[in-house]
Amino acid sequence: MRGDVLATTSGDWLLTRQDGAYQQDVRLLLRTHDDALIFMTYRGVRRPASDEINARLARGEPVDRNDYYLRIAPFFETAAPQHAWLNQIVSVGMGERIGPNVAYDLFEIL
Repeated sequence: MRGDVLATTSGDWLLTRQDGAYQQDVRLLLRTHDDALIFMTYRGVRRPASDEINARLARGEPVDRNDYYLRIAPFFETAAPQHAWLNQIVSVGMGERIGPNVAYDLFEIL
């Protein structure tokens, strides 16, 4: 599945915790390649391996995904029949910062 985040209907909040980790609270609307709308929410944690890695991420520099921890727990809601199966799953994801953007590999928990 491919799609785009509709930025005007989405929000991404990041809490900087005292322990150095970042807690994510994200709510977004996706328009898929087949024109379906999917509401996606997730909570997550990003934890850098060091202050240097954290600084590089903050500057938008490339950092190997193995040098920090970025995990999410997304849930989906859609009325699109072809993607209705998403309404019935629990999933987890591993993330990677790519410049100012983030990419996730998502996995259904069986």
